[in-house]
Amino acid sequence: MFSQVFTQHNWDVVKYNIYAKTAADVERALSKEKRTLEDFQALISPAALPYLEQMAQLSQALTQKRFGKTIQMYVPLYLSNECQNICTYCAFSLDNKIRRRTLSDVEILQEVAVLKGMGYDHVLLVTGEANHTVGVSYLKKAIELIRPYFSHISMEVQPLDQEEYETLIEAGLNTVLVYQETYHQQNYKIHHPKGNKSNFYYRLATPDRLGKAGIHKVGLGVLIGLEDWRTDCFYTALHLNYLEKRYWQTKYSISFPRLRPIEVGTTDDTSLRSFASYMTDRELVQLICAYRLFNEEVELSISTRESERFRNHVIKLGITSISAGSRTNPGGYAVAPQSLEQFEISDDRTPQEVALMIRQQGYEPVWKDWDHALEFTLPTSNNKRKAVPEV
Repeated sequence: MFSQVFTQHNWDVVKYNIYAKTAADVERALSKEKRTLEDFQALISPAALPYLEQMAQLSQALTQKRFGKTIQMYVPLYLSNECQNICTYCAFSLDNKIRRRTLSDVEILQEVAVLKGMGYDHVLLVTGEANHTVGVSYLKKAIELIRPYFSHISMEVQPLDQEEYETLIEAGLNTVLVYQETYHQQNYKIHHPKGNKSNFYYRLATPDRLGKAGIHKVGLGVLIGLEDWRTDCFYTALHLNYLEKRYWQTKYSISFPRLRPIEVGTTDDTSLRSFASYMTDRELVQLICAYRLFNEEVELSISTRESERFRNHVIKLGITSISAGSRTNPGGYAVAPQSLEQFEISDDRTPQEVALMIRQQGYEPVWKDWDHALEFTLPTSNNKRKAVPEV
């Protein structure tokens, strides 16, 4: 289990080692063809910032060698904002007095109709963590409901047991995103004071359970801004390195969710809670390039949390997937577009506008995960996906 690897590393020692890296360490890392975790520490260190242009050029070349000039398009579909956890950074937190909503079957299909109209074939299902309301039975039914309309179904919900993941994989689930939020064990409890999410080691072991369940892809990441981002991201790389060796048949992706302002308060009296910025745009580019130089195979994803300008410029630097036209509230596309969002969106362009931007940069937007589609046939009467649902 990764917990055994995790306990062999001390947060303060790791942090000290990263900030102690020198220009010579960075140059040594850049000169290699295969880079180690020690090299990754150098590439995310403050000493690497003067080498950003060289890192970007190498990252672009490595990404094109492995993925070509393609960017995969995906979209989140929020099914519920009900949650049993208290988290200091999330608008869906149990202590935030908001109207709660969980989509019905009819409402899910209404959302699906809009997403299919946008051209999407890869959907990410998102809920709060509420086992009694949006537990395995609800998720299984939702996956079975939408499976005929999408070639790839991802999910970002509460951590589950291995047997529960196996049930959802059989229903049609392809990918699970599970962010550790922070690998700082002591401060993890401060950010998650109540609910099942407060169990640090259960969450830490989630990718192990997914690997054992035979999932197609696992998405990793931390919430950038909770703790020192360099140290947190080293632990993400450590986790990735372990998983690729232990569950080598599974694919992996990394996301870069920088904390965004959230809406808090009562349903009639709301305000925005903002978080201090612990990472500049330049540092985020450094991190993206460092991950690519460390691992040529991992998929790197950027969401609409980031600004239009930033996303335009980062396309060529290592990113392989991007969301567009996103709504972070249940029913946000068709059913309840004005309901409370989980966090603020920064890039509000339509999917077509983002796809055009990608083409203008000489890349091709890909709406379907063709690789996975070759592995099985979706269970419809004529072996083809259904048309857009009529609701």
